[in-house]
Amino acid sequence: MEVQFREFNPFNVWIWLEFETVPAPMERQYLEEVFNSWFYLGKLGGFNAENLQVQDMGVEISYMEYNTKVSDEMMMAPMHNMAEFEYEGVWGRCWFDLGTSDLIALDVLINALTQLGQELIVIKKLIIGGENEDWPISNKQQAMFAEDN
Repeated sequence: MEVQFREFNPFNVWIWLEFETVPAPMERQYLEEVFNSWFYLGKLGGFNAENLQVQDMGVEISYMEYNTKVSDEMMMAPMHNMAEFEYEGVWGRCWFDLGTSDLIALDVLINALTQLGQELIVIKKLIIGGENEDWPISNKQQAMFAEDN
């Protein structure tokens, strides 16, 4: 899967996927579950890079003391909004307001889509941000999502 980044605004970002073939209904369901799960974790503030205590500890975490007060002192990092997933031919797309979630969220999504692409759906390309000349965003869609912010 090729990964491309285009102009990026975390409060108004389209994520585009190009598939090898038109995805079947079951493939769409798997894909949408990945995006919905990713969004719900983000909505709950799961992608807060300021609180990566386990990751920062290293490989040996046996008997680690986790400081629950750390998260109380940090700025929240939730995602705000997600539109319905759309398909057109071999393309799929979804709009997000990533809010104040940290960019680790994108790494998690890329990792999940890479694995999904190896096991279930052939994803040729993942584009994060910008517009797609193969499937333009209408002015109505831009205005609708801008109002949600």
